[in-house]
Amino acid sequence: MDEDFLWAILGLTLVIVELLTGTFYLLVLGVAAFGAALVAWLGQGFAVQAIVAALIAALGCYGVHVYRTKSTTRQMAPVDAGQPAKRVWTNPGATPEEVAKVALFLAADATAMTGETILVDGGRTRLGPRRA
Repeated sequence: MDEDFLWAILGLTLVIVELLTGTFYLLVLGVAAFGAALVAWLGQGFAVQAIVAALIAALGCYGVHVYRTKSTTRQMAPVDAGQPAKRVWTNPGATPEEVAKVALFLAADATAMTGETILVDGGRTRLGPRRA
């Protein structure tokens, strides 16, 4: 088999695996294999093919790294994963002081309480999610 055909098969395999797994780095490696296939098709030797593949892979992986670093600083604030985006609660809930008051009550005055669940959520459970 020709070297360009082998590089193309490797590139296609990496792209298919990337589509199945979602690992973007495999797509970069697949593009690098396609670059090496092009160089092999142009008649260059294996050393040039390997250098081109390594160079494309290194630059591509570095580009993905830079992109991910930039995009992590601009991410949206997390939304409560348990609720759909249209039903996000707009009240921030209980403040730390309110939680501290409940903890102080449990530590000092609640000697007769056993097996109770006390929700300190600013009324979210009773009122339900508020529509945005």
